[in-house]
Amino acid sequence: MLKLSGEALASELSDEIIDARTVRRIAAEIAESCEELSVELAVMVGGGNIWRGTTGAAEGMDRATSDTMGQLGTVINALALQDAIEREGRPTRVLSAIAMAEVCEPYIRRRAIRHLEKGRVVIFAAGMGNPYFTTDTPAALRAAEIEAQVLLKGTHSGVDGVYSADPRSEPGAIRFDEISFAEVMRRDLRVMDMTAITFCRDNSIPILVFDLMKEGTIRGALSGEPIGTLIR
Repeated sequence: MLKLSGEALASELSDEIIDARTVRRIAAEIAESCEELSVELAVMVGGGNIWRGTTGAAEGMDRATSDTMGQLGTVINALALQDAIEREGRPTRVLSAIAMAEVCEPYIRRRAIRHLEKGRVVIFAAGMGNPYFTTDTPAALRAAEIEAQVLLKGTHSGVDGVYSADPRSEPGAIRFDEISFAEVMRRDLRVMDMTAITFCRDNSIPILVFDLMKEGTIRGALSGEPIGTLIR
């Protein structure tokens, strides 16, 4: 299971929410990795480049409504990624937790597993269909449902793993090659939502945190290269 944040797909230009070149690069790595490594890969994509539920809530909007808007943003990102992956010759399916039959398939666990068995990249959209959750938690949930071996958490801010502190503000921060769930929780290291961290711990799903924006890291993560930080 690969977790992509919406911001990873964003353009630096203020009037563009999706950077086509970045999407093409990520899609090419996904397609090539699935072909060369013969792996079954599902993707959970976020929507922060389009809308964040907490943004609207901070301005007085109903939180549930604002979160639903964010979930719809993930569908836009999922369709963009689907198009890019299929242009690379890899079949995909978008499965949404919010039904929209004219656009994509509804999420059904057995259907998702069957798509994976047939070699299709499965892209999960709309989180888990409920407000008050970021896409980290549904990524962990779907990983458990499809019996994924690992949850790959791709970062987009130049941070290439789990550190003892934020390396962007504290140059002396130490990067861990491996760390336990208990230590992440004890130190309150916010690499993902704590709900997702706890869920993965309780269901024995290791998490690999790595720098998504560095070329070749998706393939490296899928092939087991020593990159990023492994939480288990």
